[in-house]
Amino acid sequence: MRRVKAPPRRRPRRSGLSIFLRRFALWVGMPVLLAGGLYGAVQLSRSPLGLSAMQYAVDRMLDGTARLGLVVTDVKVEGRETTDRETILAALGAGPGTPILAMSPRRAKEQLETLPWVRSAVVERRLPDTVYVRLVERKPLALWQHGGKLELIDHDGGVIPVTRLDRFTKLPLVVGDGAASHAAELFDMLVTEPDLAARVNAAIRVGGRRWNLRIDNAIDVLLPTDTPAAGWAELARLERSSAILKRDVQTVDVRLPDRVVLRVNPEMPREAPTSKKGRPSAKNT
Repeated sequence: MRRVKAPPRRRPRRSGLSIFLRRFALWVGMPVLLAGGLYGAVQLSRSPLGLSAMQYAVDRMLDGTARLGLVVTDVKVEGRETTDRETILAALGAGPGTPILAMSPRRAKEQLETLPWVRSAVVERRLPDTVYVRLVERKPLALWQHGGKLELIDHDGGVIPVTRLDRFTKLPLVVGDGAASHAAELFDMLVTEPDLAARVNAAIRVGGRRWNLRIDNAIDVLLPTDTPAAGWAELARLERSSAILKRDVQTVDVRLPDRVVLRVNPEMPREAPTSKKGRPSAKNT
């Protein structure tokens, strides 16, 4: 006898309304559950016991990530010239063996940008084990003398808060209120005549409008207010053609467009002839 197979049972079809209700419950219920969990965590964190419990849970989680290999083994730093590596590591708060997820790039960036030499910083976690740091450091431009004190300034005229200035004594000196904010503009002009610029020892800001230059630690050069570059170029031309700064001059005034005014050093008074005994000889009357 042949066996006759029974026809397969058909699964009852779910109505479209039932499927819609299930999906609606899923999409609405999940955010509600997440919101409830978040609210509970916030309420829990308001109590010392709850805060301690949450911190314990975070620490355990970080320990778990460390066991999985997510720990700092390398710190790569680009752009560092002056800031020492130990200071950078201290600002990062992450040395070798630190769980890499425990380091906050945002907080590390803020700490790095408080350092004297750091203008800006970029900090990245590069999983699984590398912290990347890119620094833009401030470049010392000059020493600024004002108000009875001496400070180091950068190209923008900002003060670099260093405690010792002895290793910057070869930098040029700018003097006077307002000198710092105009120093970069002045030095950009001076380098157009590099041979002469190398002989400038100091620049004095006069009346917040113009500059006097001290050259060879002996000669004062008075630059014009509106066209300092023209006065500087004229001084360089005269120095090349007639070595004007090698003369016995005290001041060179290039403020006038059609002439250069020189003030020479006063001659030393000649001594009266003396007698053999070392006393001035007397005239016969």
